[in-house]
Amino acid sequence: MSYISLVPEALSGPRNPYNGLFVVHKYEIGFLGGGQLARMSIMAAQRLGLRCLVLDSDPDSPAGQIADSVVGDIRSPEDIAKVLKACQTVTLENEFVPAIALQDALLEAGREPKCLTPSVETMAVINDKLEQRKVYAQHGVPTPVAMPIEAGPPKSFPCIAKQRFGGYDGKGTRTLNSKADFDVLLSQVKPGTWLVEDFIEFRREIAVMVARPCLGSPVCFPTMETVQSGHVCDIVFPAESDASETALRAVEAIGGFGLFGVELFETTDGQTVVNEVAPRPHNSGHYTLDWGAVSQFEQHVRLVMGWPLGPVNGRPSAMANILGPVSDGNLYMATKAALSTSDDVFVHWYGKPWRPGRKLGHINATGTECRHHAEAARLRFLSSWSSASTL
Repeated sequence: MSYISLVPEALSGPRNPYNGLFVVHKYEIGFLGGGQLARMSIMAAQRLGLRCLVLDSDPDSPAGQIADSVVGDIRSPEDIAKVLKACQTVTLENEFVPAIALQDALLEAGREPKCLTPSVETMAVINDKLEQRKVYAQHGVPTPVAMPIEAGPPKSFPCIAKQRFGGYDGKGTRTLNSKADFDVLLSQVKPGTWLVEDFIEFRREIAVMVARPCLGSPVCFPTMETVQSGHVCDIVFPAESDASETALRAVEAIGGFGLFGVELFETTDGQTVVNEVAPRPHNSGHYTLDWGAVSQFEQHVRLVMGWPLGPVNGRPSAMANILGPVSDGNLYMATKAALSTSDDVFVHWYGKPWRPGRKLGHINATGTECRHHAEAARLRFLSSWSSASTL
């Protein structure tokens, strides 16, 4: 197949199901956002013979290093429309693309909503954490009770306060231990921008990757335990439990089609409560890159393209995040150290400039001792990295 720029009036080439015209697009998939999630999804897409286009403000974004890119703002309808015009299908790598911008971009590009995964309607719910809570409650999905902060203090403390829009990795989240804490925060924020919700006593945090196609049956990856450090995911390993039913109900409640990372709390009495849903590949699914079955990234691509889903029956696997140490170091020495044993260990690097605390990569390990091997390999990586920085 020859690739040409979008020509709406073309009368030959594969039929585009989204606008009824015979159109040839230069790219099969466009990604709104160029971080590591888009990078690893594009790697999966390229392996399947697909061409991808990235929209990101950084011309040297992790995804832009391996695919063509448009330098622009993922919140700009005009920039999104450029990607819509050039690509057969469009998806995203984060939930910060406003639904209204997607709607305006579709109109500007003259495209039908079906070319987007996930949908505008689903993104409208995802964008607002309070709206998420309301929708889950309406559908009987267990989730913390939440209300706008301007509605007044909760009945009991402690409680959790969250930014309704844009917060992630603990950013925009606070624990309020008293009405005095509540009053201080209320005086600092604008109406309509924060929520307060019940404090959930949980035994551990777990996550499930849900793949829900438009046609066919949904598939859930194994339930994983996620351990946080400073509100950032630190390590992921098999939970030896199954929260897939609750996770799937959450995705169905928001009308979600595509790939979703569902974060849940497991309470002290063994119940599962939905925290948040991410409409994209997720940190808790990185282990699938090396587990021997389809990865979350290839599954994402298959869903966007409307292709059959892959199997989710890989080996027990764990993932340890690599956050930027306090000083710069030597990547090659650190990688060599991480790989210096016979354990099934794999290093994944994102192509980002070093910065303290930044997610720079991750380490996967497989087998019965996967958590131990992933943590040990990360320790070797960071020790070697730090040693190199002192040379």
